[in-house]
Amino acid sequence: MKNNASLLYSFTLVVGDFLALVAAFVAAYILRGHFSNVPVAHPIQATEYLQIFLLLLPFWILIFALIGLYSNSIQEKRFQELGRLLIGSFVGLLFVIGYGYAFNKIIFPARLVPVYGFSLAFIFLVVFRNLAREVRAYLFRYDVGITNILIVGNTKIAKELIRTLANRHTSGYRIIGIVGNKSHTPERYPDLPVFQAFEDAIKKISSSDIHSIVQTELYADQLKNNEILEFSQTNHIAYRFIPGNSEMFVGNIQVELFRSQIPVIAVHQTALIGWGRIVKRLTDLTLGGVAFIVALPFMILIALAEKLSDPRGPVFYKETRLTRFDNQIKIYKFRSMKRAYTGMSPEDGFTKMGRPELIKQYRAGGDQLPKDPRVSRIGRVLRASSLDELPQLFNVVRGDISLVGPRALYPPELSKYDKRDIILAVKSGLTGLAQVSGRRDISFEERRKLDLYYVQNWSLWFDLVIIVKTVRVVLGRIGAR
Repeated sequence: MKNNASLLYSFTLVVGDFLALVAAFVAAYILRGHFSNVPVAHPIQATEYLQIFLLLLPFWILIFALIGLYSNSIQEKRFQELGRLLIGSFVGLLFVIGYGYAFNKIIFPARLVPVYGFSLAFIFLVVFRNLAREVRAYLFRYDVGITNILIVGNTKIAKELIRTLANRHTSGYRIIGIVGNKSHTPERYPDLPVFQAFEDAIKKISSSDIHSIVQTELYADQLKNNEILEFSQTNHIAYRFIPGNSEMFVGNIQVELFRSQIPVIAVHQTALIGWGRIVKRLTDLTLGGVAFIVALPFMILIALAEKLSDPRGPVFYKETRLTRFDNQIKIYKFRSMKRAYTGMSPEDGFTKMGRPELIKQYRAGGDQLPKDPRVSRIGRVLRASSLDELPQLFNVVRGDISLVGPRALYPPELSKYDKRDIILAVKSGLTGLAQVSGRRDISFEERRKLDLYYVQNWSLWFDLVIIVKTVRVVLGRIGAR
């Protein structure tokens, strides 16, 4: 890849991480040695202490490299980067302690120094990396560090890619050409150069101006595919291939030898198989159980408020939903509808109140309506704060749903879902990727895409990230109904 922007950014991260670690352990030495009245157990000269760390920190940086903290794939994944920084900092500290033990050498003047050092190192590393990311995004506005990309293909994924990368000042990519049919190019970007064939593109565009090629479909003529790949290799251009049937390749993929001779790619419907299901259930029982106990006093107060506001109405509302393998379950929620419309479909409810014109508006708005007249006063508060869904923690503990998963489906809506069988390969969730990505602010189709992505890319870390984001979304009332 002839564009050195990514290499320079990775080098900046290496230097910045090194300086952050030095600063952290120097600060730890000063905090314990100069701001404490308690004498240190093993007095060490500052110069000797610093020399030891300057000697050992390159190995610490090597540990960071081995866990992928300098790879391009981690640079835009903040939560994964955060987790790896925590693990890398801990393993690096163990390495330093192990070095002192192996060579019978005193490294830390007091036991609190490594504790201070570890805490400060993690904080300094996170702050530096976020600053580096912000500076990089700022430089994109001035066309610094932009990667020139040539997109090859007529598939839907090519169209999505164009939309995602079109604004170079936010994406960091400049589309310098599209090989394909002009009709497949989004209409809002008429200035993007389109070429009918790859040969036309490389005649018009100098190879030195192409930093990366992304091919989104395989041609029937294998010679055309070989031409693109060989051109990339000959001119040292980064090459990526995105299969047109992208859903098939984003699940749990294993490369294995079929009959011990033929290499094959095995694609599972979901990554949540085998031990993953056991770990997920244990996580649901542990975190869900703790959350249920913590939420119980609040649920009692809400139940009392429901009874005081409408003594004759039910406190809870049960509705039938679909979860894994098409199984029907009863989901519990605090009642947010007025008693007269509880348990009714939107069509029946609006018709009963004499406002059938709201049905079309409700459906057109993605099954939501601002200031829905069917919702009670206390129901508005519960929905806006998501407190109406607290009883579902009981469903989590019982095993009906998981803490994290796709939105539970209404049986009558099942026919609307594309690839619904994939969504129903895992348990539905109390929260999910769609909820933390905009909740009701994103379209129905986008929510389904996010559900599919979650099912096919599940990991325990992914669940923990979504749980943390859920807390932020609920407290910030982002996309609240």
